[in-house]
Amino acid sequence: MSQGRKVFLAGPFKNLVDPKTGVMQSHEKQKLINLISFFEAKGFSVHNAHKREGWGKDFMTPEECTEIDFQEISTCDLFVAFPGSPASPGTHIEIGWASALNKPIILLLEEEKDYAFLIKGLGTVANVNFVRYLQEEDYLGQIEKLYLQFV
Repeated sequence: MSQGRKVFLAGPFKNLVDPKTGVMQSHEKQKLINLISFFEAKGFSVHNAHKREGWGKDFMTPEECTEIDFQEISTCDLFVAFPGSPASPGTHIEIGWASALNKPIILLLEEEKDYAFLIKGLGTVANVNFVRYLQEEDYLGQIEKLYLQFV
């Protein structure tokens, strides 16, 4: 695989930070760590705001994170996101940027959860693969199959 392939990994953040500890819930953090490891093992570099911002300990200013995330999405080869249910406003903005920038998108949708209509219909206007899952193993297996499209 060629060098420099980049993934932008997005998902809910602020609502998953425990107000007592100031960091993300460990299960949610581990889901992201596992995806980062998955893509890094495939030779991708992964940009993820959660990791960049210490899982909640080191939040950037709105101006800083907005500019960095937009630039990282602009230069990524693949955009992967958990849209959130309930919807994550920041993640939905990032999904909008990725679709407007014609990036290949993988959206991870947990079964039996409800998602915004514009998420459900995004495939009509953007290059989206919807991965529906019950457990983490389900989406890692599906991403493994989709991965061949991006090498």
